Amino acid sequence: MTELRRLMVEAMTVRGMAARTQQSYVSAVRRLAKHYRRSPDQITAEEVRSYLARMIGADGLSWSTCSIAANAFRFLYHVTLGRDATDFEVPCARQPQRLPEVLSCEEVTRLLASVERPKHRLVLETIYACGLRVSEATHLKVRDVDRDRMTVRIEQGKGSKDRYVPLSRRLLQRLDAYWAVDRPRHWLFEGHNSERCLHVTAVQKAYGLAKLRAGIRKRGGVHALRHAYATHLIESGVDVLTVQRLLGHRSVSTTMRYFHLSRARIAVVRSPLDLLDSPRP
Repeated sequence: MTELRRLMVEAMTVRGMAARTQQSYVSAVRRLAKHYRRSPDQITAEEVRSYLARMIGADGLSWSTCSIAANAFRFLYHVTLGRDATDFEVPCARQPQRLPEVLSCEEVTRLLASVERPKHRLVLETIYACGLRVSEATHLKVRDVDRDRMTVRIEQGKGSKDRYVPLSRRLLQRLDAYWAVDRPRHWLFEGHNSERCLHVTAVQKAYGLAKLRAGIRKRGGVHALRHAYATHLIESGVDVLTVQRLLGHRSVSTTMRYFHLSRARIAVVRSPLDLLDSPRP
């Protein structure tokens, strides 16, 4: 590890930044250095802006990827290197607002039935049953499942917040069958090494393969199960504020998009064409 990277990681750690955010920032800076074949502290502000423009234009990378890179460069130059923010500005890529394509209940059933390995199927069932992010599911511990209170504790989710979600009775039955065979000790879903949890990429790959086998063409990765959880709850009559708390959203406006995705809400709206007294000849 170079001295500059050590200083950057140390600065992020002191500020309590999540491990995945740190990894994303370090990776973005590493790619910048590789592009110019120089240490990042020797790369000018103009060169960074040119690199970002290339990411957005010629390379055709997603807006979210470019935005993460821009934030990483801001942190490196403004915080780690202590350069004046007024003398160094990185344009922040604006992310277009896209609504996710929601899986129907039938599609979720078909997808879960297409997962080959029982452990992977149970992880995906847990994500859907509890509305978890994939990293939250893989980092669940055995003690987080409370069968007496019928809750699941998510420890230090996004934003370093704990929360509780209801434990599905059907999921508990499947967890009991899983415990009887695998007998996990610490992590609920252990990796190849029992001292470590199942890796996120293993779950993502399992989801992708199951999606192909199920013949589902809708966009999105494993996070689509969390979208489906929220939308299906709202369609079943759960209020938006409750769904907000279950998802761990800081703002209700983030949760409101699932209200807009609700099929039940959309179905009751009649087209103006159907309201005309008589159709045109």
